[in-house]
Amino acid sequence: MSLEEYKGVFTFAEQVDHKLAGVALELIGKGKELAADLKTDVTAVLIGSDVKDLADELAKYGADHVIVVDDPKLKDYRTEPYAQALAGVINEYKPEIVLVGATAIGRDLGPTVSARVKTGLTADCTSLEIGQFPLNADPADAKQNQLLMTRPAFGGNTIATIACPDNRPQMATVRPGVMIKRDPDASAKADIIEYKGDITENNKYVEILDIVKNVAKTVDIMDAKILVSGGRGVGSPENFKILEDLADALGGTVSCSRAVVDNGWKPKDLQVGQTGKTVRPNVYFAIGISGAIQHVAGMEESDIIIAINKDETAPIFDVADYGIVGDLNKIVPSLTEAIKAAKAEA
Repeated sequence: MSLEEYKGVFTFAEQVDHKLAGVALELIGKGKELAADLKTDVTAVLIGSDVKDLADELAKYGADHVIVVDDPKLKDYRTEPYAQALAGVINEYKPEIVLVGATAIGRDLGPTVSARVKTGLTADCTSLEIGQFPLNADPADAKQNQLLMTRPAFGGNTIATIACPDNRPQMATVRPGVMIKRDPDASAKADIIEYKGDITENNKYVEILDIVKNVAKTVDIMDAKILVSGGRGVGSPENFKILEDLADALGGTVSCSRAVVDNGWKPKDLQVGQTGKTVRPNVYFAIGISGAIQHVAGMEESDIIIAINKDETAPIFDVADYGIVGDLNKIVPSLTEAIKAAKAEA
């Protein structure tokens, strides 16, 4: 393998039912940063059936080029045809970096494709940057312009930075909500390349008999503008009622820390943190949450952070914009009543 042949940053532009996933736009934003360091450009790979019109939206968010793989076999996601399409693009255009969202689709597609193109893949990354590898080596002895992929390891108890210095492309799946979308530019245009890959049915194909769409009963915490998040300090699953009352008064959504999920008090899809979801609400209440680094990494980009904790030395106060030291069982209901009264007077 000649590493010099591989150039450019490619992102997988995931779409379902003709709608681009949010992470597809986030990856372009991060791709632009990486491409600037490497003095190259960003190409979004759009796979599906009759999806060419989505290329303009990818351009608005920063894609310099859009490769469209359009085939009726690609209408609904299936591992084999999508893997054939993306692996074909990689083998044809030889990108230096390939980024895929760590969604249900991306977690399936990324490893499959990386195996086919004979490279490694770092899963569920929370940070990406260009640097040298090994990290602490003398620059003269290190390989430069490597993709440094950071992800939680050992259940979130440590952070690992991984590189792929000897193979190309360097591939990563990236956790949704971690990277920031660029502001759209309605005047931006991208080169559109139509790639006719070899999408051939084989014994790895599955037949889709039916598609049943799940109707979510709760708001995705990644979309919430106000989050009222509780930790172990809330004390019990029943005590989350006072947090739910506060969230209702504010028009917000309840979320939680990993300890709450581990105790079985709340479901995993409400967890904030490195092993949960990364959120950026306008207001984030951290109630009974100590502020472990794994949790803070998932919410520190919130616009306003309000911490309530009886321990005045809790690390959460180091990242909070406002902090209240005291008993949450007294403070939260009082705050809820004050908000209700203010709304009634308005």
